[in-house]
Amino acid sequence: MPTEAMFKNIVDNIYEGVYFVDLERRITYWNRGAERITGYSAAEVVGSSCADNLLVHMDDAGKCLCTAACPLVDVMQLSCRHSSGQVYLHHKEGHRVAVSVSISVISDDNGVPIGAVEMFSEKPAFDQDRQLIADLKREALIDLLTGLPNRRYLQLNLTGSLAEYERHGVGFGLVFADVDHFKQFNDSYGHEVGDRVLRLVGNSMVSCMRAYDMVGRWGGEEFLAIIRFTDEAQFRLVAEKLRLMVAGSFLTWEGRQLAVTITLGATMVRPGDTIDTLVNRADQLMYAGKQAGRNRVHIG
Repeated sequence: MPTEAMFKNIVDNIYEGVYFVDLERRITYWNRGAERITGYSAAEVVGSSCADNLLVHMDDAGKCLCTAACPLVDVMQLSCRHSSGQVYLHHKEGHRVAVSVSISVISDDNGVPIGAVEMFSEKPAFDQDRQLIADLKREALIDLLTGLPNRRYLQLNLTGSLAEYERHGVGFGLVFADVDHFKQFNDSYGHEVGDRVLRLVGNSMVSCMRAYDMVGRWGGEEFLAIIRFTDEAQFRLVAEKLRLMVAGSFLTWEGRQLAVTITLGATMVRPGDTIDTLVNRADQLMYAGKQAGRNRVHIG
């Protein structure tokens, strides 16, 4: 007969994240997989409410699910006994992480709900991303601060995308993103916070990329995203999703929550474009977005 200790040992060693909540949504158990994916240790979260600015689940549209639309509440109130889907949770370092979640009600011997269990795992492409990053490091094509492709690799990818467009008419879009008020982070809190802001932005953007898209650090506080196999309507949605994922993230520093936003210039490739014309056009659109108030997507 399995003992409680044996059960805990089994769940602790599951690769996926697993946590339990009671009817008040207080976290009662947090396994090692959850620690690995979120950066939060069990000591930091057990006893806290899952809505206490910890995981802060968001959906594709940037809507917070921890208030009116909490799936944990749904299963505990028996609106459904099981729920699944993809959400974006908040990592301890501030960025968003795309995860697949599966939630089930926990009932006592009489079938009365006493809590819920959530199992979550990183998006399937993540292991492939890790291998890509390892390959890029070997070829000096990685930005060491953010762990993203650097300018050199982005230029190589743009060269290939432009050639594919010229030969086969396969369109793509380019997003030029710049961190809003980045200098103020460095001046007010120091370069350590500035570095964390850059990692937050990069990781949040990566979290909502499709497997065949790419996001990298262009330089300074600037990022590029190459969105492939898209039309203008879909491109607009992807660019707005990038903005929402960053705006829905936050950095905690010395007990304070620091909001981070980006302004994005977005443009589709056009006949005769070069890397310079494409990047410069996206850059100018981003600048127009800054002039219009920041934290927005400017498409042209």
